[in-house]
Amino acid sequence: MSIEIVPIGDSAISISFGNEINESTHHQINHFSQNIRRLKIDGVIECVPTYTSMAIFYDPLKIRYSQLEKMVYSLMELAVNSIPQNPIVYRIPVYYGGKTGPDLPFVAAYNNISEQEVISLHSNKEYLVHMIGFVPGFPYLGGLNKIISTPRLEKPRAKVAAGSVGIGGDQTGIYPAEVPSGWRIIGITPLTLFDIENVKPSLLSAGNYITFFPVGYEEFLAIKERFELKKYEVMTYKKGEQIT
Repeated sequence: MSIEIVPIGDSAISISFGNEINESTHHQINHFSQNIRRLKIDGVIECVPTYTSMAIFYDPLKIRYSQLEKMVYSLMELAVNSIPQNPIVYRIPVYYGGKTGPDLPFVAAYNNISEQEVISLHSNKEYLVHMIGFVPGFPYLGGLNKIISTPRLEKPRAKVAAGSVGIGGDQTGIYPAEVPSGWRIIGITPLTLFDIENVKPSLLSAGNYITFFPVGYEEFLAIKERFELKKYEVMTYKKGEQIT
C-alpha cells in the first residue's frame, strides 16, 4: 500500500492511506492513530482521522517536519498489517417513524418497499464508526444497505431534534444535538451521544461499531427517562460474539 505525506501549512501534515472508503483502510488509520498516540511524541498536539487520511497537528518549535515524517514512515508498516482487536458493538435503540421519524414513508416509497422493510434493513446491521465529527459526538457510519439509500432533502430543515436518526444518500447517522439537517429523518434514539459533563463526553468512538434495534414509543420514553437518570446501561458486545 502506498501512502502520501504532505504538509498542511507549517504546523500540520496530512497522511493519505489511499482513496477507498472501506473497513480495511479504516482499521489501518485507527491502528496508526493508536500507535502514534501511544508514543506521546513531544510536540504532537492532535491526530484527526478522516475516511481515508489523517491529519497530525504539531508544534514546529518542539518537533521538525522532517523528524515527524520519519516517525510516520516507521509506523506505517505496523498500520498496514494491523488486525482489528475485537471492537465493541453498541446497541442503539431507535423509535422509527411517527412525528420524530417523518421521512420514513418517503424512504419506503422512494425505494419501493414497505416502511417495515426499511426498519428491518436499517436495524440489526453492524455499522463501523469511521470517525466522529461535524458536531461533537456525530458518528460517520459505514455499511448502509444500498436498498434504502435515499437522496437528501432539496431544502434542509432548519433543525432536527437531538437523537434524530437519518439517511443521506449512502450514509446513515445520529444527530447528537439539535442542528440543521438535509438528511431524511427516519427515527430517533433516546440516548444522549455527547455530554460534556461526562469523563468520556462522546458515547461512541472511531473504530467501534453500532447496531440499531427498534423500540415502541412507550419503551422509547422509558429508556429516555432511565438514561437521563443514569439508570440505563447501553448494551454492548464484542464484534463476532453471539448476542444473547
